[in-house]
Formats: sequence, structure tokens, C-alpha cells
Amino acid sequence: MSNPTASFFEALGRRGHEPLLEDASGTIRFDLAQDHEVDRWFVVITHGNLRVSRDEEGEADCLIHASKAVFDRIVSGRSHVYAAWVRNELRAEGDVRLARFIQRIMPGPPGARHPREFAHERNRPA
Repeated sequence: MSNPTASFFEALGRRGHEPLLEDASGTIRFDLAQDHEVDRWFVVITHGNLRVSRDEEGEADCLIHASKAVFDRIVSGRSHVYAAWVRNELRAEGDVRLARFIQRIMPGPPGARHPREFAHERNRPA
């Protein structure tokens, strides 16, 4: 069975550097609840450099809570992260500015393209 959450965090850890997060530094802990258990992921951001772990020690600057099912839908593009915030399916504590930064790298719906790519293709001479 596929695990969209694990795939998302593993891919995030392989990125190394993310330009969209260059203005961010801090630690985010994701607590994802499923079947009376909590799946924990830690993301350390240092001016866009990323490190992902499952066994960090110490306190995180930002704590994000959600059910694993909700987070699976978000990272697979079936649900939008902003809508999950509004519905209170996703909650943040601590430095919520970091939660806003991480929102930048959440995937969009399958088949979606960045607006700049769309505009570039549309304005290309035939």
C-alpha cells in the first residue's frame, strides 16, 4: 500500500535546498494521528537547506497537528492545505510563521501547473 506522507517527507529530505524556503530557519514537528498512535516527522530548515528525520530530540519551533488521513490527502494533492487550516483539520502551535513557509512547498492537485508556466505557454508564439 502506498504511503503519501512517507513519500512526501522522503522526497523533501532528498531536496537538500529549497529556494522557496530561503527566508526560513527553524524546526517543525509534524504529529500525525492514526489509530491511537502518533506518527512524528521533523523538518529542520536552515535558510532553505532541509533535513528530515523521524527521531529528533528536543523541542521544535513549530508543531503541526493533523490526522494522517488529512495529511495524506494534502500531500497527494487531493486536498488543499489552506482549506485544511480553515476547516481546523490542520493546526499549528509555536512559530506559526514556519507553518506558513512549509505551505509553499505542499503539492497542488494532480496535473496542476504553476501559473507562470501556464502564462509562458499561453504567450508563446505559435
